[in-house]
Amino acid sequence: MRLRVILSLSVVASSALATARLSAETDSPAVPPAPAAQAEYDGIEPELTPVSTVFQSTEEPSADSVIPPNTEESEDEIIFDDPSPVKPPANPYKPLFYDNTFGSYLSNPDHPYLLGERFKEMPLGDDCSPYTLSVGGELRHRYMHEQNRLRPGGPVNTDYNLWRWRQYFDLQLGDYARVYFEGIDASIFDNDLPPTPIDINRWNVQNAFVDVKLHEWNGAPGWFRYGRQEMLYGSQHLISPLDWSNTRRNFEGFKYFHHTETVHIDAFITNPVNTAGGNQPLSQYDNSRDKPDTSVTFSGIYATILSDGGPELLDLYYLWLRDETNTPNRPDGSRHTAGGRFKTTREVQDDCCKVTRIWDFETEGAYQFGNDDGKRVSAGFFTSVLGHTWTTVPWSPRLSGLFYYGSGNHDPNGSTNNTFNTLYPLGHAYWGIIDNLSGQNLYDWSLQLNAKPTKKVGLVGAFHWFEKATTNDYLYNVAGAPTGTLGGSRDIGQEFDLIGTYTFNPNFNIQAGYSWFWYGDFVGDNIPPRNTATQFYVQTTLRF
Repeated sequence: MRLRVILSLSVVASSALATARLSAETDSPAVPPAPAAQAEYDGIEPELTPVSTVFQSTEEPSADSVIPPNTEESEDEIIFDDPSPVKPPANPYKPLFYDNTFGSYLSNPDHPYLLGERFKEMPLGDDCSPYTLSVGGELRHRYMHEQNRLRPGGPVNTDYNLWRWRQYFDLQLGDYARVYFEGIDASIFDNDLPPTPIDINRWNVQNAFVDVKLHEWNGAPGWFRYGRQEMLYGSQHLISPLDWSNTRRNFEGFKYFHHTETVHIDAFITNPVNTAGGNQPLSQYDNSRDKPDTSVTFSGIYATILSDGGPELLDLYYLWLRDETNTPNRPDGSRHTAGGRFKTTREVQDDCCKVTRIWDFETEGAYQFGNDDGKRVSAGFFTSVLGHTWTTVPWSPRLSGLFYYGSGNHDPNGSTNNTFNTLYPLGHAYWGIIDNLSGQNLYDWSLQLNAKPTKKVGLVGAFHWFEKATTNDYLYNVAGAPTGTLGGSRDIGQEFDLIGTYTFNPNFNIQAGYSWFWYGDFVGDNIPPRNTATQFYVQTTLRF
């Protein structure tokens, strides 16, 4: 019954969009791929990396094409990653709405019409006024059906619906200042179980900040930002707004950023704000005003170095998480994380200089040190992805392999804590769509196949083998909480994910996914036994 309602709503929505000139233009971008799976269209120009933008041109790349690296990847880019070059106009929607680029999009005389484009960069005064106002947002609905997941309450079958509305106002005061506000209303209904902390955030402030230009150096301005803000860096292994959740993660504090064509530098000092950032209990946040948790300070420096005209990208970062709340069996204390990420692509041409295949490679790792509940911290993670795309083969298939390692504790009674703290990750994209696991004490071997049957359809299939990195530590669920008892087998299980997305245009898309998780020996011995876990969802997203 609910599925019929969902499909009916989708049909009604698509009809309404058609009358509003939202019919799918033949030249609008299509769907891309990547390695480790996740879901939800975030609308950035697809480019290459591991396993939430579902848009990409099917035009064949020219012989001299260069794939510009993205410094930040949306959820769909991570899942539907595709190394094929994208033709302009660039999709204006970004993972963070305050990074939307409607100026360059609308300036292209051949841009396809988008719902709400007339409310972007509206001059306040005459047409030459340096003061502009942009208004937009998103409506999203997701139907979920779950069986036997590793979630609080034990193995159960449950259905529920998630609804989210985001609305933003972006006031640009020339080239020297900016005021940005974004509200959110996220709710759950028809649920059989109590909501989780990432399901509800009723009528709250998601982003509210002021940017002030401090200087101009190397042809680019340096900005100071104060206020509430979402953050997203790199491939979202450590810092993500967690768009898959109904409540997007946010922070409050200070940031300095300076971005040139070849170097991006960000420095920030913040406190996490809502329940997606770890604040508890949910009962104090779902219907009341969000407020920063001053007992937790998250700060760092994140630098990105872009090759001059090439596809190489290098991230270097130092992050410091200071948590003054002592929580047994949970990462806290004072943790420093130092690491880096490298990403590149290589084109293969035939005798006629036509690009026929594309190799992509990405690797990232970090070391963590400090103290946790009186113990010395020595932990880390490492991941690599290697992918290959056949650009001249029907459906442009991309096959990729992923390896991930997140350290676990070797001796729970020792003086050193070896359990890696994943900080604020997009776990949904990397450790299985079914969201059973976190990246702590984990090995993940994954194979992924991406395909594009048509310009507007993207398909992903991913298979994961999961093991505990060490038998002496816990298994950790998607929230980073220890699950089951210590010891036991290292065999966690295998997961298979299937995801399909149909993109009508950059405004509107529908995505569906089905996942299976076959539990290994650890589940049943150290966790109450349960049958195979499954998850099905249908998600509809409208942006304006």
